[in-house]
Amino acid sequence: QVQLVESGGGLVQPGGSLRLSCAASGFTFSNYVMYWYRQAPGKERELVASITSTGGIRNYIDSVKVRFTISRDNAKNTVYLQMNSLEPEDTAVYYCNAKSAIFGRAFDYWGQGTQVTVSS
Repeated sequence: QVQLVESGGGLVQPGGSLRLSCAASGFTFSNYVMYWYRQAPGKERELVASITSTGGIRNYIDSVKVRFTISRDNAKNTVYLQMNSLEPEDTAVYYCNAKSAIFGRAFDYWGQGTQVTVSS
């Protein structure tokens, strides 16, 4: 059974930090590119960051590029999102996503999301 379980969300003041975790099970984690998405109220879901299967390439949207860091531990089947200098605009539900294509078949798994609220 495939599972992606996010944790680490919560309420934080502007300028604060949070570290999100996403624990994967039921598939070969090290074969998958991992993504963090977020969806703010009334807005479309947007891609925040991605990391390749070995962790060698990481990409970010411009608004988080110097504040967030995506990382992964393939031994622990976990991907992380370290979020620093949080702003109210970062308030959203954050989702973990795993994608791969193996022998021409696409695989796409999602977690249930974790709420991040940045407010004083």
